[in-house]
Order: sequence, then structure tokens, then C-alpha cells
Amino acid sequence: MTLDLLSKRLGVPLRKALFRRYVAGTGREGGVKVVLAKPLTFMNNSGDVFDALVRLSGASSTEIVVVCDNLDLPPGACRLKLRGSSAGQRGLQSIIERAGTDEIARLFIGIGRPAAGSVIDHVLGTPPPEEAGLLASAVARAAEAVVKLLTTPPDQVMNEINRRSRDPSGES
Repeated sequence: MTLDLLSKRLGVPLRKALFRRYVAGTGREGGVKVVLAKPLTFMNNSGDVFDALVRLSGASSTEIVVVCDNLDLPPGACRLKLRGSSAGQRGLQSIIERAGTDEIARLFIGIGRPAAGSVIDHVLGTPPPEEAGLLASAVARAAEAVVKLLTTPPDQVMNEINRRSRDPSGES
């Protein structure tokens, strides 16, 4: 959802090239090259397309931002980390393994854990009505953070997004 919003906001359409296992688009924002990409693999195998996306973007691992969900954050929270473990997020773990480094920025969007039922259904399903607004707000804040990372030092963006994350409504 965040990449779709960024695609619209930055005017970078996402397209699937023949025989590629991802959709991607390239553009410019404020004079900076932007490559948006979404793997079409199973989430747990997101790293399978990492090498191809690095070649496409020409970016180093420290210039890449992975946006992913996080069951351990409350619905609507956003948290930016510049390095570290996958926090149990298997798609991110796949990317870290393929990259050979944990020095990849990751922007987590909290979806919370289900009170009952399957975690898989919770992750892949439609959020409950009481959480839908929180999730939409988090997606917008995550997209805003990605745009800021193009021109603002990562530590500054991290401090801002993580501080605002304490209140998932976005108000400090």
C-alpha cells in the first residue's frame, strides 16, 4: 500500500517487465533518482529479487529502504530502523540474507497481532474496520518518511517518524 501511494505521489508508475518477478518504476524527486519496486514472490522469498533490484537501481544496501509490516507494533505505528535484525519478519530476513548485511533501512508499519485466528489471515487479509483508519494513516506517514529520506539525513527522519509512532494517530 505504501509503494502504491508513493507511485501515485511521485508519478512513478510501477510496471512488470517480461519474465521479471517484481514490478518497478523509476523517476526523479527533487533531483534524486527514485526506484520503487515490489517483489511478486512469496513474501518470505522477497530476497530472491534483491540482486536484480540492486542492479536496476544502482543503489548500495545503505541507500535502500524496505517497507514491511510488523506484528509486534500496534496497528498504525511506524518505526524506522537503519540496521539490525529482521525482528522476525521473514521477508526482511530473506532480503538481509541475500544482501549479506543488516545495514538496510527498514520502515515497519504496525499491524498488531490478531486477538484470535490465524496470523497468516491477519497479515494477508483486510484489516478490521477499527484498525483500517490507523493503517491508512501509517501508510501515509510511511510514504512521507520515504520521500523525506531522499533529502534529509536518515537519523533525523528516524527520530521524527519513531517519535510520532508513539501516538499512532500521528499527533505528538
